[in-house]
Amino acid sequence: MALRVPKSNSIQLFKDGYKVRWHSDLCATGRNKLIINHLSKLFVTSDAATILREIEVVHPAAKLLVMASQAQESEMGDSTNLVLILAGELLKKAEHLLIMGLHPSEIIQGYGLASVKALAELENLTAHTVPSPPTLESLTVALKPAIASKQYGTEDILSSLVAEAALIVMAPNPANFNVDNVRVVKILGGNLSSSWVVRGMVFDRETEGIVKNLEKAKVAVFTCGIDIAQTETKGTMLLKNADQLLNFSTGEEKHMENILKEIADSSVKMIIAGAGVGELALHYLDRLNIVVLKVLSKFDLRRLRRVAGATPLARLGAPTAEEAGFVDVMETTEIGSDRVTVLRQEEAETTKTATIVLRGATINLLDHLKKAVDDGVNVIKALVKDGRMVPGTGPTELKLARRVETYGSGLRGLNQHAVRRYATALEVVVNTLGENAGLETKARLSAVSMLDTLMAEIRGVLTSNIVMSKQARGPKIPLQASGRDWDEH
Repeated sequence: MALRVPKSNSIQLFKDGYKVRWHSDLCATGRNKLIINHLSKLFVTSDAATILREIEVVHPAAKLLVMASQAQESEMGDSTNLVLILAGELLKKAEHLLIMGLHPSEIIQGYGLASVKALAELENLTAHTVPSPPTLESLTVALKPAIASKQYGTEDILSSLVAEAALIVMAPNPANFNVDNVRVVKILGGNLSSSWVVRGMVFDRETEGIVKNLEKAKVAVFTCGIDIAQTETKGTMLLKNADQLLNFSTGEEKHMENILKEIADSSVKMIIAGAGVGELALHYLDRLNIVVLKVLSKFDLRRLRRVAGATPLARLGAPTAEEAGFVDVMETTEIGSDRVTVLRQEEAETTKTATIVLRGATINLLDHLKKAVDDGVNVIKALVKDGRMVPGTGPTELKLARRVETYGSGLRGLNQHAVRRYATALEVVVNTLGENAGLETKARLSAVSMLDTLMAEIRGVLTSNIVMSKQARGPKIPLQASGRDWDEH
């Protein structure tokens, strides 16, 4: 007995659904995706970089698109979704050209010509330029569109926070701006309006010992542990009486005390340790009124070293004047329900790191706000290298599509079809933005194209019908019976 399964009309939908998977993520009105990675961890996000990082891509051609989006993420820090959408649309148009009978080499040649033309026309579409060096107002205005596309409604607060933090750590040469100098700390509770910027670093850990606050303190950074040295292998010692045991432990304690006294005599008031801190060492440090901050992450240790301006030491001992750092204020405070350590530099010349303290009601909200801040910092990184900006939300792509279409119409040969398809593919940005906003995209796009053409004609008429006030030479035009000239109306 055979079982006949009827074919569903939705098979093609599942087959072609991957081509438009990323379209619904674009802009602030995009929809979130529910992602479960191989570790069964749940993500609710519309960020293409996060989605690509958590899913497993197997197909070699798809891996090329993933590599392209990752290159965009590392270079610009944003617009990974735009790369995927444009690449997918170009592949879709190339599929139509292959069905028409064009050879792949002709498609590649046409796409190359169109790309060169689009980049050349893009130079003429500048709408705004950020001055160099940038100001707080200019950076705030430039950041609002980028942040609004991620977290609409919070762009006013976030853009001012990011601009303030970036200007604090801005180098004398703005082109040397380092995105790692702007840090973000997420603290649960409060609301976004309670966020602020710290000149220095906020570390989400409390200091060891009893000393919690310092001012104008000398800092030493150690990558080794602050404890009694131990051998890597087991050793055996023969102790014949109690005095030998007492002298053995007393000698270790005396050695540790001498080392820490040497550090205290060098005017060091704060120690940042990259490994564990023993109880005996902590006891002597409390007696010497030295603050100890234990940092187990090597990346955080590098950032704290940069804040203090110190040199990390692999040996336990007193640092030299060149190896020691300095902080204006070190305090342990409570923000919300979290205890944090704040290292602050009051002078602008010594500030190497700025921290944005974000407040929010939920962890998920704080994660999305942090992503928006990261995108804003990367926008500043691009602006300090080239301050030119083009219109957003589609006009740039639409104008490029019109000019590339005109360029392709003037070509001879089969590659003109590829150039014109390239121009059509650029319109996917406008179509996607309209669909995600719930608009009738095709009707709106036709109206915009008509108005664009109409405005070009109006400008042409206005410039070609200029009447000179000076009369031309020649005989005077005879008057009519009514006494008016023939050219009067």
